[in-house]
Amino acid sequence: MERSSYLRYVVKEFMAHYHAERFHQGLGGQLIQRPIGPVNENGAHGKIQCRSRLGGMLNFYVREAA
Repeated sequence: MERSSYLRYVVKEFMAHYHAERFHQGLGGQLIQRPIGPVNENGAHGKIQCRSRLGGMLNFYVREAA
């Protein structure tokens, strides 16, 4: 992969993580982009899974649907 295209890929992956998967303290622990569709934020059921981007450099956690 060419350096410039790899850099674009890395920046794209980081921005996706930053906007949709990373909780922001300045926003009261919320995401910048909320998930589309119905979400039960009060649900405490379901297994928690670790997901990652960029080979494990960026990690985030999601709860599976019950």
